[in-house]
Amino acid sequence: MTDTLTRLLDGGVVAIVRLDSAEALQQVAEAVRAGGLTALEYTMTTPGALDALREASGRLGDELLLGAGTILDPETARAAILAGARFIVTPTLNLDVIALCRRYSVPIIPGAFTPTEILTAWEAGADIVKVFPAGVLGPGYFRDVLAPLPQVRLAPTGGVNERTAPEFFKAGAAAIAVGSSLIDRATVAAGNWAEITRRASVYAEIARTARTKE
Repeated sequence: MTDTLTRLLDGGVVAIVRLDSAEALQQVAEAVRAGGLTALEYTMTTPGALDALREASGRLGDELLLGAGTILDPETARAAILAGARFIVTPTLNLDVIALCRRYSVPIIPGAFTPTEILTAWEAGADIVKVFPAGVLGPGYFRDVLAPLPQVRLAPTGGVNERTAPEFFKAGAAAIAVGSSLIDRATVAAGNWAEITRRASVYAEIARTARTKE
C-alpha cells in the first residue's frame, strides 16, 4: 500500500473515466498514460467497468495505477480490488468501505464535504480525503480547512480544470482528480486519443510546476 500511495501522491493527478460504455476504456487508459499521468480511476457507473478494469490491469498494471471509483459499499469495493483496483474512491463517506480497504491494505480515498466529514474520514483511516464537489467551494475552502487540520491530505474533485488546478495545489491540495475536462464523452466518441494525451500532459505539467516551492 505504501508504494501505491507514494505513486499517487508523487503523480498528483487522478484521471477519472466516466463513460456510457466500457468499449473505449483501454484506449483512454493508454492515451492518459502517454500524456504522463500515472493514475486512472474507472467509475463503477460505467457499464462493464469491472471487466475493463480486470483487462487493463493485465496490460497496464505495471505502467499505470488503476483504481475504482463511485464505490458505494464494501461489497463493490472488494469486487473491484479482486478485479485489480490498486486504490478505491468513494463519492461519499462510508466507514465500512474504509475498514475493508484497510483490511486489504488498499489505499482508500473517500468523499467528504464538511470539515466534520473530512476529519471523520481521516480518523477512520483514509489515505487521502476527496473533497466533493470541490467546484462549489473553491481553493479558498482548502486553505481554511487545512489551517486547523494540516495533517489531512485533501484532493479536490468536481470543478477541477486547467484554470483551477494550479490554485487548488497552491491552496494545499495533496492531489487533484480530473474528470470531464480531461476525458469527455465527445472526444472519446470521436476517438481523438491524441487530444486526451495532450490534455493529460497539461495536467502532468501543472502537477509538477504548481507544487514546486519557490
